[in-house]
Amino acid sequence: MDKLNRKKDALDYHSQGRPGKIQVLPTKPTNSQRDLTLAYSPGVAEPCLKIAENKEDVYKYTAKGNLVAVISNGTAVLGLGDIGPEAGKPVMEGKGLLFKIFADIDVFDLELNTKNVDEFVTIVKALEPTFGGVNLEDIKAPECFEIERRLKEEMNIPVMHDDQHGTAIISAAALLNACELQKKKLEKVKIVVNGAGAAAISCSRLYVSLGARKENIVMIDRSGVIRKDRAKLDPLKAEFATDRDVHTLEEAMNDADVFIGLSAADTLSPEALKTMAKNPIVFAMANPNPEIAYELAVATRKDIIMATGRSDYPNQVNNVLGFPYIFRGAMDVRATTINEEMKVAAVKAIADMAKKPVPESVMLAYNLQNLRFGKDYIIPKPMDPRLITSVSAAVARAAMESGVARAAITDWDAYAEELGRRLGGEDALLRTLSNQAKANPKRVVFAEADHHKILKAVQIVKDEGIAIPVLLGNKKKIRDIIEEYSLELNGVEILDPEEETELQEKYASFLYEKRQRKGVTLAIARKLMRDRNYFGACMVQFGMVDALVSGLTKDYGTTVRPALQVIGTEPDVDRVAGMYMMLTKKGPVFFGDTTVNKNPTVDELVSITTLIDHSVRKFNINPRIAILSYSNFGSTNGEVPEKTREAVRILHEQYPHIMVDGEMQANFAISKCLLKDNFPFSKLSGTPANTLVFPNLESGNIAYKLLQELGEAEAVGPILLGLNKPVHVVQIGSSVREIVNMVTIAVVDVQTKQEEAESNSEKKGIFGLVMK
Repeated sequence: MDKLNRKKDALDYHSQGRPGKIQVLPTKPTNSQRDLTLAYSPGVAEPCLKIAENKEDVYKYTAKGNLVAVISNGTAVLGLGDIGPEAGKPVMEGKGLLFKIFADIDVFDLELNTKNVDEFVTIVKALEPTFGGVNLEDIKAPECFEIERRLKEEMNIPVMHDDQHGTAIISAAALLNACELQKKKLEKVKIVVNGAGAAAISCSRLYVSLGARKENIVMIDRSGVIRKDRAKLDPLKAEFATDRDVHTLEEAMNDADVFIGLSAADTLSPEALKTMAKNPIVFAMANPNPEIAYELAVATRKDIIMATGRSDYPNQVNNVLGFPYIFRGAMDVRATTINEEMKVAAVKAIADMAKKPVPESVMLAYNLQNLRFGKDYIIPKPMDPRLITSVSAAVARAAMESGVARAAITDWDAYAEELGRRLGGEDALLRTLSNQAKANPKRVVFAEADHHKILKAVQIVKDEGIAIPVLLGNKKKIRDIIEEYSLELNGVEILDPEEETELQEKYASFLYEKRQRKGVTLAIARKLMRDRNYFGACMVQFGMVDALVSGLTKDYGTTVRPALQVIGTEPDVDRVAGMYMMLTKKGPVFFGDTTVNKNPTVDELVSITTLIDHSVRKFNINPRIAILSYSNFGSTNGEVPEKTREAVRILHEQYPHIMVDGEMQANFAISKCLLKDNFPFSKLSGTPANTLVFPNLESGNIAYKLLQELGEAEAVGPILLGLNKPVHVVQIGSSVREIVNMVTIAVVDVQTKQEEAESNSEKKGIFGLVMK
């Protein structure tokens, strides 16, 4: 059932909504007749004439300079083999998605229905006017070598077959660092390459260009060691044929320094590993299972440095560390090719980054406390945000220095800043939060576990390690839904409040003691404990779980009220507030209050702003807060402008550390130019606001829903702020993805609250010692 369910998940992901994973979006205004006449006829004639006069102007007037063709004929798709161009299309779309996510490069994927080298080359060469670069993908050897060689010779744009060079570049960076740590010199090491396909040959060539000696490399294919005396020796394999008296992998491994695995699972035995030289280096890169299991290898040799292609072990050799940034740098200087100098520059940039201090966000993403250059960290992690600036710049510089660049970068600091901006932040933040949650998952109780959407979200957060779910509801009903929807939730705890009479009595007594002077009798308290929101809130209060998620089938107030009555607000917080994280193309923007306070007073607006400021900082973002109105800095009077104006005055006076200004209209708050040109005195002048505080619930609610629907922003929330312990409410009708996002927020909320509590406890302890 589990395998079938995973297959269905994959098929649903690619088919639901708009089929596929990529789309084309206009980059210019198209909402008026004038826009359309400029975009097409007759206005489009002007850039056409300019390009006719000077072909290089195509980079100025079209998308060519940021457009890569991902091209395949489907003859070597992943580990699936020759499955055809149509079947390979999902992979090509996926490659396009990675280009966009990691380097902001647009992609057209092209699947060619030909296995003929001449025909393939002719088609791709004819497409040169359209693209700024060509990424060849999933083409079988030996044809891929000839196709790439000819296209590089005959085209004047960057061409790279990533299956060859991606693995070569990343593994070469890892090899340089591994040799340094193991105190070995590349020009002296003995290398065994198990596998003789496109990646193996490309890896070996790159190692040689970095200093390895060809006579020290032994390459092995299915027939054994590739020797010079082999009959009918393949010309490509002949490049690395040896005349040493070795015939098998086991013989070649004797006293070898390096093993490069580009073959199949379990082809390297522990016995062969034991015969390697002191301080061996083993890159077992077969996927999904390496040539020798990681645990077995490190148990066999304590002095080993081990890398694989898997993300669940240290030192993952992942092509995404290279290809997006190599093309980014090459295209930014309009390189005519990707040459050896550019590949070597990428290798060294990737290797050097592993020696630098690792950002905290990367350590959080991989649940590591102290990640530093060493045996378990010889190459950067794929989620490292510094890759785009470091690798792209190194490649661009190498293109210029080697004479293949047609455009020059003169201000490298400005270029680095531009590269950083390209990544936006709408998806990056959510990925970071997800990784942070996975680093230390918490127990989350679901009050509406008898709904299939909740259970589907529970399966996802369980599978991905985001949270440890606990389900509330009728056990038989929940299990029936699990069976009906073929969900895999073995081992997930299910509690039925109706059966937990002892807990019900305990929780009812607690609620009665807390609310007896507010109209709650013991009988009422017992009745309320049959409500799963009250029961779940008590589970959080008593530490049985860390957070509660609810609200899919009930209105907001019905879900929030039990949390307020059972848990209450944080110390020094007199009201809760609601906040949405809007994931826009320009990065995340936080909206508040959008769900709780209908028409806050001046003092309440101040409290809400301080609460939101504190909450946004939990996401490692420095909030730049605009308090919104229909007025700009006194331009209009009225109830709303006057109260927002007064709130800003109090905030400036009492909370000078908070970056906040207003009152201002929304367009001025989010437009760098509008604010700077018209109100340069504003504290926010120069950089747009990333946090918007609305004067009332009506305006906030309308704004986030309009942006969500018309602006196609993803809304994460509502995030409930100010409660003493984490309770989060999903909206009625939320999608599974939205529920998963809310669970992620809930787990991160638990983590930050626990960190704050520990920090406060340490401070109190230090204070007590000082007093003593």
